[in-house]
Formats: sequence, structure tokens, C-alpha cells
Amino acid sequence: MKLDLIIIGAGPAGLFTAIEAASPDKKILILEKNSTPAKKLLITGSGQCNLTQAGDINDFFKHYGEKENFLKGALYSFDNQALLNFFRERGIEFETREKSKIFPASGKAKDILEVLLKEINQLGIKIQYNQPVKTVDYNQNNNNFKVSTINKDYYSDFLVIATGGKSYPNTGSTGDGYRFAASLGHSIEKVKAALTPIKIKNYQYSELAGVSLRKVELSLWRNKNLIKRWSGDLLFTHQGLSGPAILNYSRYIISSDIIKIHLINAENEAILDQRLIKLIKNNGSTLFKNLLKDLKLPARLSQKISRELGIDLNKKAAQITKEERKKLVKSLYALEFEVKSLGSFKKAMVSSGGINLQEIKPASMESKLKDKLFAVGEVLDIDGDTGGYNLQAAFSTAYLAGREIKQRFKDK
Repeated sequence: MKLDLIIIGAGPAGLFTAIEAASPDKKILILEKNSTPAKKLLITGSGQCNLTQAGDINDFFKHYGEKENFLKGALYSFDNQALLNFFRERGIEFETREKSKIFPASGKAKDILEVLLKEINQLGIKIQYNQPVKTVDYNQNNNNFKVSTINKDYYSDFLVIATGGKSYPNTGSTGDGYRFAASLGHSIEKVKAALTPIKIKNYQYSELAGVSLRKVELSLWRNKNLIKRWSGDLLFTHQGLSGPAILNYSRYIISSDIIKIHLINAENEAILDQRLIKLIKNNGSTLFKNLLKDLKLPARLSQKISRELGIDLNKKAAQITKEERKKLVKSLYALEFEVKSLGSFKKAMVSSGGINLQEIKPASMESKLKDKLFAVGEVLDIDGDTGGYNLQAAFSTAYLAGREIKQRFKDK
């Protein structure tokens, strides 16, 4: 079967690329391995679809790690307002919730998908379901791509890889796109789970599951070297740590790293020690467990730390020994946890790693190595923070690819 454009993957990036590329008399086919489209889209935001963020697009860049420069062109070309307007023009209303997250007012991800599918249908774009792609080849003589599924071969002038990453593999995201890109000459940056909680080695804080800390400072250490320092909201779980402060920075974390939680804002331990000495001096007759309330920490956490250090919570503050105070200061200044592992791809919201961005043109998402080959969305080595940033990147990269292909159709 000869086509003008084949898109592998019927997720939001693949569907939107097809919509933007649609041209009269051009045959576009989307190949989807599942029996239905966009399975992962339907579970985003717990099925409510956190589509993007409110605010100025310039505020988005810092939410993609070191990949912000690659994405700037895509985000400027098709920003959050353009994305919202696309759906508003097709009947979708939106609401802004906590932390500036934008959801369809209906709270239903399927409403977003239905708009995309309706547009696909009106444009005459075909989707073939239950067609897992096995191999992708490039024919130098014919200057086209051969895409082989389990029962058919397709040929196309243009090819877009929109297969997603490896997160939530039960939705069909099993890393196929990395293999296809590699077979066409691309290098793949190491793929690992991202936007995922972490498990802690010899974890002693299971009883604190559900306790959260607001805007706490953290630091990441590897082989005694400081890797990164940041702040955010943190959550204790039954097996380790989560919350935005962990999810958004899990792209940097590996097993055996040390996470330090700086519970009390202080320049160093000595300064914190002086603060505690003053607090004890001014409240000597106060029970130690009540004194801890002045530290502005959740009671369950401060009491747990004290018990772990062997400090009697029921003795008076003035009875705290110097040794006990020093141990407490050390834990409050930097409560240390060794990373056992990151959550699996089954729990990770996205993947980090993917097709090397040095090999992709940021203005069009076209391969620098293979003419008429494009890659969009999570299959690229980009991953954003939680809060709608990854869906925005999927639509923005798809917009550039679709627009470029449409222009090339016109130029033929």
C-alpha cells in the first residue's frame, strides 16, 4: 500500500501530527498497535486529563530539565493558549485548578480524545488498529519508507514516529519507537522511569505514609558529590518518598544516590544548633515533645525522628543532653535517605531518555540523519514536570512536525 504519510502511534502526538499535516489528495495513515486509540491519554490526570498549565509560556521552559532550549521553538510556535483555543473552537470548555493545572470542565479525558478523533474523521485520515509495527526500513533507491506490520507492508514518502515512551506499558507504550529510530540510524539516550516515586533502602518511616512537607529543600548526592539542590512539596509513602519534589526530579535520580531533606531552613548545622540551644534555654521546663511544635514540622515526623535518635519525648527540654541535641540538629539539617530504586515503568508517568535531540531539528522535529523522518512526543529525549507539561510538549512537537509535512506536500 503506497501512502504519502505514515504515523506510527495513535496517541495525542500522533493524532495531532496527522491533523496538522492533513492536505487535499494526500493519503495519511495512522498505524496503532492497540484496538483503541490514545489509551494513555485516557488515564492522564486520573482520567480527567490535565492538558496543560495556565500562565505565560515563558514559565514553561524551566519545567523540562536541561531540554528547555530544544523545546522553546515548539512551545513558542504552539503555546498553551493555542492548544486551549484549538479545543475551545471545537466545543471544549476548561477550568483551572490548584497549581494552575488546566482540565476540561467536564473532567473527562475522553472529551479531548473525541475532539481529536472527530477531526481525524472529517479530514479523511485513516487509522488502522491492531497493527503493531514490526520493522521500519528506508529504501534509498525509491526514497521512501517501508513499514511492516504483522500482516502487511506499507510504503510512504514521509514517516512520523509517535509511539510514546515506556511508561504505563499496559497502554501499549513499550519502547517500540526507540527500536524503529535506531534501525534508521538514530542513537537512543538511556531510557528510565521519570515522574516516579522512589523506594528507600532500609526505610524506617512507613508509619508516616501520607505526611507531607511544603516547599522543603532537598539535595541529591552521588559518591559524596552534590548533584543538585532544589525545593518543593514532598510526601512520605509506605516505601519511600514521593510528591512533586521527588516526581519532578526523579529524572536525575539513580539507585544508591543519597537524598537529603533539609527540614529546617538554616545556612549550616552550627547556626541551626544555636537556634535549638536558644529554644531549649527559653523553654527549659517545657516537655520536649511540645517543644518540637516550635520547629514547624508535622508532629508525627518530629516525634518519629526523636524516637529514632533515642530521645525521650516526655522529658523536659532542659534535660536534653548535648549529644542528643547534636544528633537532632544533624537530622533536622539533613535527614538522609539512600535510594533503593525508582518506581517501575508501570508507576512512572513518563520516560526520560529517548531519541537523541542532537539528531532532531528543533524547528520541525525532522531527523537530521534521514530526510522525511520525524519524531514527536515522548519518544524524544524530553520529559516535563507533572502538571500538564508533557501533554503540552506532545502537542507542540506534533504541531511543528505536521506543519512542516503539510508545507512539504505543497512544495512537491
